[in-house]
Amino acid sequence: MTWIDISQPLTGEIGHWPGDTPFEFKLTYTKEETGSVNIGQITTSLHSGTHVDAPFHFDDEGKTIEDLPLDIFIGTALVFDASHANPISIETLRELDFSSFDQLLLKTSLPNKPERFPETIPEIDPEIARFLREKGVKLLGVDMPSVDQTDSKELVTHHALHQEGIQILENIMLDQVDQGLYQLIALPLAIVGADGSPVRAVIKRVKENK
Repeated sequence: MTWIDISQPLTGEIGHWPGDTPFEFKLTYTKEETGSVNIGQITTSLHSGTHVDAPFHFDDEGKTIEDLPLDIFIGTALVFDASHANPISIETLRELDFSSFDQLLLKTSLPNKPERFPETIPEIDPEIARFLREKGVKLLGVDMPSVDQTDSKELVTHHALHQEGIQILENIMLDQVDQGLYQLIALPLAIVGADGSPVRAVIKRVKENK
């Protein structure tokens, strides 16, 4: 089984939070200019494309990205099709068997369109945070730019997940991924003092016992 890339490609056309820094890549120097190499640079918000939120993103006392344990971002994940639910609540997840995974990736009703920043997104009930912690989940991934509504200032779901020790992965691409168990690797960059980081998130199907 091969690895599947579930991260959004970073291009100049990728949607970004209104008022935030858009992604840009350009060559600073060409091989013709240097005589040996091309050298590129990027300008971007840390929350463009597929990314991890560090607690410092929404809590001045929270950890920054380089201080988060790496094992949070490597493990066995369940891709769960929650596209039938809005809001996504404890009742949406209650019947899942949590014994074989510690990361949950939610496929919502929001289509994967990286070039468009959505005006509205499905709602996630913050009450799921304690439920997921009780089930042993350490990371929640969503195919949306946020686990809270895009106009939220309180970020209740962010805070609820953080209080329960659950890390947040946003803007993954799951439209073409079947529900089931997968190995997940979604490592953030060690950007010292940062409130988040882009990631290259990849999954590989886990052979399930019949």
